[in-house]
Amino acid sequence: MELTTIFVTAFVVGLSGAMMPGPLTAVLAENSLRRGFIAGPLVTLGHGIVEALMVALLAVGLGQIIAEEAAAGVIGIAGGLMLVWMGYGMVKSALSGSLSLTTGSGEQRRQTPLIGGMITTVSNPYWFLWWATVGASYVLLSKEHGIQGVFLFFSGHILSDFAWLSLLALALVSGKRFLNDKIYAGIIAVLGLFLVSLGIYFFWSGINFLT
Repeated sequence: MELTTIFVTAFVVGLSGAMMPGPLTAVLAENSLRRGFIAGPLVTLGHGIVEALMVALLAVGLGQIIAEEAAAGVIGIAGGLMLVWMGYGMVKSALSGSLSLTTGSGEQRRQTPLIGGMITTVSNPYWFLWWATVGASYVLLSKEHGIQGVFLFFSGHILSDFAWLSLLALALVSGKRFLNDKIYAGIIAVLGLFLVSLGIYFFWSGINFLT
């Protein structure tokens, strides 16, 4: 049951991040219009290769550093605050009506979808901040269940990227509006509230580690 929870929550948290307009959205949109649906899975693959390396470093190398209770407490508190901040920002954006499926950041790139996914990932400072706080918290909790726990965390996380980016690529290629901006904003608001709740849990876990 705990392993299932790791997978499901990793998927939902990953989905909340994947659905927010950002550099990957821009790369996906540009490549989908030029190369078709295959751009979705390829951008996800490039993104996933970099993320797999980060998870491995946290689980094998950096994981030894964050294994101490003091470090785990600080990471839990930082990750919790980060999630609350992210969730609040998502809800605020959804209620303000500023979200749009066509909104993204970053210039159009001419790399292949695979390379574009990798470059966009490592060039985004927000990505490093997320893995240093929220991601590290999740890897630490998943490690309690061994390699299987870490694998299920990463599987749930990257599957959310694959699902959303592939759906968005399909929508762009087909020219159909599977999601309008109003429905999109509603989904973001719900995911934002979920992040706030999970952030409070991470924060409280961090406090318990320290005390």
